[in-house]
Amino acid sequence: MKRVAWLAAGVALAVLVAVQVTSAARQDAPFIARAEVPTVAPGVDVLAGVVEIPVRVRAHDYRRAAFGESWTDDTSAPGGRNGCDTRNDILDRDLIEKTYVSIKRCPTAVATGVLHDPYSNAVIAFTRGNQVGAAVQIDHLVPLALAWDLGAFAWPEDLRVRFANDPANLIAVAGAVNQDKGDAEPADWMPPNRAFWCQYSVQFAEVLRGYALPIDQRSAVVLRDAAATCPVG
Repeated sequence: MKRVAWLAAGVALAVLVAVQVTSAARQDAPFIARAEVPTVAPGVDVLAGVVEIPVRVRAHDYRRAAFGESWTDDTSAPGGRNGCDTRNDILDRDLIEKTYVSIKRCPTAVATGVLHDPYSNAVIAFTRGNQVGAAVQIDHLVPLALAWDLGAFAWPEDLRVRFANDPANLIAVAGAVNQDKGDAEPADWMPPNRAFWCQYSVQFAEVLRGYALPIDQRSAVVLRDAAATCPVG
């Protein structure tokens, strides 16, 4: 498991099962624009290479701290050691119309910006601050608690920290929608914005595949149905 590499810089997907992804747009564009809607080749199973299990079994002793106490600025991450932690990097990647401020943990932290939330399709103004900043949160597409149940409980600590900070598994979203999702798997929660289901399913599957995580049969059905909304390429 230690050989697992960072899956992507941002949201460019290296899909291993012939899922064809269009080229990325401007680097400062938001998630929904930079990761254009993928196309799926006819007959391709978006979950190819992902082991299916009958049910999700809750593992004991899950704790957020098992994936690291806080965001990192890891040298092995795309853009790592730029002086900004992962949260600030994702805000910079996914927001537009940004202004910046220098803070202790990031010399180029986003002070204000606009999020085109892919989960709800809402447009949200972001202003840095303990309360107002919560309007935009960073979501793990494959939730940490779900990954724990699916096998991360047995990973070495460094792999769990890497997973928690991998940009391919992170996305800036509306805080309220993120709270609604919690640690739910696809069978129990999908983005309210159905237009994003294609991208969500493709990237969710790629994270599972990249970290050799299985998926339970209920969620496998939902992910395949969501991938069926992708254009055929």
